[in-house]
Amino acid sequence: MMVISSIIRVVREGFEMPKAANWNRKLVNIAEAKAQLSRLVERVERGEVILIGRYGRVVAKLVPPEAPPKPKRVPGVWKGKIWIAPDFDEPNAEIARMVEEGPVEPVA
Repeated sequence: MMVISSIIRVVREGFEMPKAANWNRKLVNIAEAKAQLSRLVERVERGEVILIGRYGRVVAKLVPPEAPPKPKRVPGVWKGKIWIAPDFDEPNAEIARMVEEGPVEPVA
């Protein structure tokens, strides 16, 4: 009878059993979290989820930040905003002469 009353109390208080994916999360008490915050943050940076509890109950969760959403690329967004000279890819005689006649080693 005592087991049933414990189960009823747990259900009444809203306790949720963790799903299978949540079993690898470690519950850390608040005092330990305060003392070991730097180490816990390092673990979170590696992708781990840390649960912080008080009296065996989860009260907070340290999770890695979500990746910022990538902006959606829109074709033609620069149309009419930039200009490229029609001869931008034509050979330049001055630059060709400098390359061919210039020094092989850089000038110090």
